[in-house]
Amino acid sequence: MNPKLLLMTVCSLLVLNNPVLADNTTPLNLTDPIFQQSDITEFKRQADTWGLKTEEWQRYQELMDGPLGIYSPGLDPLTALGIEARNDEERRYYAELQVQAESRRVEKELAYQLAYDDAWKRLYPALLPLSDAMDTTTVLSGDGRLALFVKENCPACDVQVKRLESSGQPFDIYFVDSNNNDTLIRRWATRISIDPQKVLSRTITLNHDIGKWEAIGIASDLPAAVKEVNGRWVLQ
Repeated sequence: MNPKLLLMTVCSLLVLNNPVLADNTTPLNLTDPIFQQSDITEFKRQADTWGLKTEEWQRYQELMDGPLGIYSPGLDPLTALGIEARNDEERRYYAELQVQAESRRVEKELAYQLAYDDAWKRLYPALLPLSDAMDTTTVLSGDGRLALFVKENCPACDVQVKRLESSGQPFDIYFVDSNNNDTLIRRWATRISIDPQKVLSRTITLNHDIGKWEAIGIASDLPAAVKEVNGRWVLQ
């Protein structure tokens, strides 16, 4: 039997037989023969995952079966219990639990990101140099190189990059929607097979565009190849 359906049935019976339970959650008696061992194990496992007691998990399921679950489906237990806290002490308690849970999650994500970055260093060292596009002097005055502005999920951008690469011409690639995400650019460069040696020698540079395209002020779809000519950026 579906554990949630079973629990909701039991809770409904309890409420009908005792109106007081409409406002106060009574812990379920998991030793009741109505519960199969697999149901009890799963119920406790879910509660333990969030650092909750079984009666807290029961209340969370009751809350999500009501208006809160309709307005905010998929809400995690700590947030749901915190929002519907019955007093300030309970609210602080769930807030602290959630902060601790978020801290553990962030630590795991940071650890994985470090491992991911280390893998890039070992497997694709030549793709690591990403230039800083924040230099305001390069926004206002070019260095004679071709600048190619591209974005993600743009087949025409990929084609333009490969065409310029095959020509042997030095150029700088600016990713307009990278959100300063190095991993996104590296994956993209790997996917379209940009020559790592050309990146290492800086024949081709990979850059986050943080305002340069907007500062140049050219109205054009991407990809857009531009170059400074007599102090003005012009499409090529």
